[in-house]
Amino acid sequence: MNPPRRYTRFASGISPDWIPSTPGNGAIQASASGIRLLNRGAVRRVYTNAQLDDYRGLSRAAFPWRPPLRLSVRARFSHRRGQLTGTAGFGFWNDPLRMTGLRRLAPPQALWFFYAGPHSDMRLALDQPGWGWKASAVDASNPRFLAQTPRLALSAPLMRVPRLHRRLWPSFQKVAGIAEQTIPAAMQDWHIYTLDWQRDRAVFHLDGRTFLQLPHAPSGPLGLVLWLDNQFLQVAPWGHVRWGLVEKEEAQWLEIDWLAVESGPAVTGRAPIRGR
Repeated sequence: MNPPRRYTRFASGISPDWIPSTPGNGAIQASASGIRLLNRGAVRRVYTNAQLDDYRGLSRAAFPWRPPLRLSVRARFSHRRGQLTGTAGFGFWNDPLRMTGLRRLAPPQALWFFYAGPHSDMRLALDQPGWGWKASAVDASNPRFLAQTPRLALSAPLMRVPRLHRRLWPSFQKVAGIAEQTIPAAMQDWHIYTLDWQRDRAVFHLDGRTFLQLPHAPSGPLGLVLWLDNQFLQVAPWGHVRWGLVEKEEAQWLEIDWLAVESGPAVTGRAPIRGR
């Protein structure tokens, strides 16, 4: 059964639906329009995060959200693409690295608006940059991809050669449900970001206009998260993985005015969900 519809106007405060987390120099502060997820004084030796989620401590089977539903968020950032560091965003995922509870490690599932700063280099979608402000999807837990993991392990060294990478990686990208598209918007301006998550597809909208349609989507259940932190990740199909933390010389924030989730029958149309 899908959870009830949710509408949060953050200017009214943080409702019990949300679990705040502010390790390191993270903070969640009220603003004139809603709330700010703030990193101030972040340093390389300490993980800093400002996060709201609705799944902390739950088993993955108990994560709240499955399709069909629509998520809409009105948001802006303190800095533009390239100036903002760390990672940030909002949307749905399965917390595969158990950052919010003692669960088993799991292949990643995600469907979200995701930012990675210039210290990151995640080369998961061919012909898309390894960092930036993107609409992003991955479903590495599906059986078709898991069946291909032995072949991926054998092919990984070959993909260090650019010509072979372009030839071999697209089939793995497809079965892993990986898709990305740079968001055509200035991050520091207010925008309404909307995601239609259906059982067999996903559609991303910006200010009511479609800019990415996918013929696949994770099945869930997934949790809903909003965050801004100081980590980076570098990962490539040939096995390169590097993780670290960045220093932030000045305060950076993600500001949320309102968020809405509508669940139930398939959602049609492009208009964002407003208050109830």
